[in-house]
Amino acid sequence: MYYILPKVAILLFLRQDISIMSKIIGRKNEIEELEKLYQSGRPEFVAIYGRRRVGKTFLIKQALKGRITFQHTGVSPVDQDGEKNRMKTQLDSFYYSMLSHGLEGFKKPKSWLEAFFQLEQLLIKLDDGSRQVVFIDELPWMDTPRSSFLSAFESFWNGWCSGRDNMMLVVCGSATSWILGNLSRNRGGLYGRLTDEIKLSPFTLKECEEYFAHEHVEMSRYDVVQSHMVYGGIPYYLSYFKKGLSFEGNTDQILFGKNPRLKDEFNRLFNAIFGNPEDCKKIVRLLAKRHIGYTREEIAQKTGLPLGGGLTDILSALIESDFVLRYTPYGKPGNVEYYKLIDNFCLFWLKHVEPNHSAISFMSDHIPSDIMKSWRGVAFEEVCWQHIAQIKRALEIGGVRSSLSAWSVKGDDTKEGVQIDLLIVRDDNVVNLCEMKFTGDVYSIDKDEEAKLRNRIEMLKNTLIPKQTIHLTMVTTYGVAYGKHSGIVQKQVTMDDLFC
Repeated sequence: MYYILPKVAILLFLRQDISIMSKIIGRKNEIEELEKLYQSGRPEFVAIYGRRRVGKTFLIKQALKGRITFQHTGVSPVDQDGEKNRMKTQLDSFYYSMLSHGLEGFKKPKSWLEAFFQLEQLLIKLDDGSRQVVFIDELPWMDTPRSSFLSAFESFWNGWCSGRDNMMLVVCGSATSWILGNLSRNRGGLYGRLTDEIKLSPFTLKECEEYFAHEHVEMSRYDVVQSHMVYGGIPYYLSYFKKGLSFEGNTDQILFGKNPRLKDEFNRLFNAIFGNPEDCKKIVRLLAKRHIGYTREEIAQKTGLPLGGGLTDILSALIESDFVLRYTPYGKPGNVEYYKLIDNFCLFWLKHVEPNHSAISFMSDHIPSDIMKSWRGVAFEEVCWQHIAQIKRALEIGGVRSSLSAWSVKGDDTKEGVQIDLLIVRDDNVVNLCEMKFTGDVYSIDKDEEAKLRNRIEMLKNTLIPKQTIHLTMVTTYGVAYGKHSGIVQKQVTMDDLFC
C-alpha cells in the first residue's frame, strides 16, 4: 500500500521536520533517513546502533514523535540479579508494555513465540490503515540464554511484519556486536531482512558546541575541546553540564567527590553491553596503559586471557562498539595489528577518576599542574584522530585518497627513539607528519624543538620511496608563532579548523 499525501499534509510533515531538527543537535541525515523510511509505503525493518549513551533512543523518540504505535525497552542486565529469572523478567516486562498499549484478554506469555503472537493481535486491534511504528529499544537485552528469543523474533518479522505494507519495525541497541552479528550479518532467518541500518556516532566538536549553546552553557572552544577529551562527545554525559560552572567545576561535580552524577559509570557501561564484561574491562584497563596499544599476542600474555577465538570475539566486540581501534603501524607488515583504546571517557576514567574519585575538586585543583598538561597532550591527539575529516578539509586534501597510521621506533644506546602519533600517507606522494599540541596560547618552536622535528623528518624520510615528500603539519589550538625556527612547518591546522 502506498500513501498519496495531499499538499497540506506534506507541508505539515515539513513543518514537523523543522521542529524536530530544532530540538535535536546534529543528526540531520539520520532524521531525514527515518522520515524517508516512514513515508516509504512498504514494510521497513530498521536497526539503529551505536555506543551506549550516544542518544539513539532520544533520536528515535524525537524523529518519530507522536507516530509510534508500540514501544518497549528491554530490561538492563545491570538491574537484574543472577541468570535464573532473566527470561521471565524480560517476558513480564514485554507483557506489561503491551497492556499499557491496550492489550486485553491475554495472560502472561510463557515463551517469546507466544509474546510476539500477542503483539500481533494488539497491532491488528490498533490498525487503522495508517503507518504502524513498532519501536523496541535495547533489543539485545531481551535475548537471554536459552530463551529462543531470536527465532521468535525472526518469525515475527518474516511471518507477519514483512507482509504488511504499513509496518515499520525500528530496533536499537548499545550491544553493537549483537546487532551486527544477529541482524546485519545474520546468516539464518534474518539474512538480508534489514531494509536499513543506521550507526549513530558521538558528537563532533561542532555538535558539542551547538549543544552547549542550545543549553545556554557558556563554553570557550578551548573548553569544548577539553570536554571532548573527557566525555568523547557523548550527549548523555554532556547533559549533566550546568550553567554558571566552568568546565573544571562541572567535571568535578559529574565525576568526582562523594556522590558524583556518573558514579560507577565505567562498570555500568560494560555490564550493560557485553556478555563478558570483566574480560572486556581487563583488556580496556591494559590498553589504557600504553598510548600506541598492544598486539593481540601481548594482550593475551598480559591479561592471561587465552589466545584464541574467544579473545578475537572480545576484541571485535570492543572495536564494533567504538571502544578500541585496530590498526597497522606505519612500516610494519600488514599482518601486524595493534589494538588501542580510543574511548575518551574510559581513558580519562582510568587515568584520573578511578585513582582520585573521592577528591571533591580534583579538576579545579589541578588546572595548571603537570598532570593535567600531560593528559591534555595525549587526549588532544585522540580528539584529532576523531576529527580526521576536518583535518583533511583544512589541509585541502579532502578528495585525496589516503591512509592513517602511527609510527614509533624504539631508541637504544646509539639513537633516540621516536613516536609519531599521526601520519597521513597520501596517494599524491605526500606524507603529512602531524604534530599535535594543545596549549593555552600560540605554539612557539625553539631551537631544540626544531632540531627534534628535523630528526623525526629525516628518520621518516629514510623509510619512504624517492618520489614521496614529507610535510610537517602542526595541529595546534591557536596556531604556530612566526619566528626563526617556524619555517620548518609546511602546513598548519588550528583548533577552529576542527570545528568545521
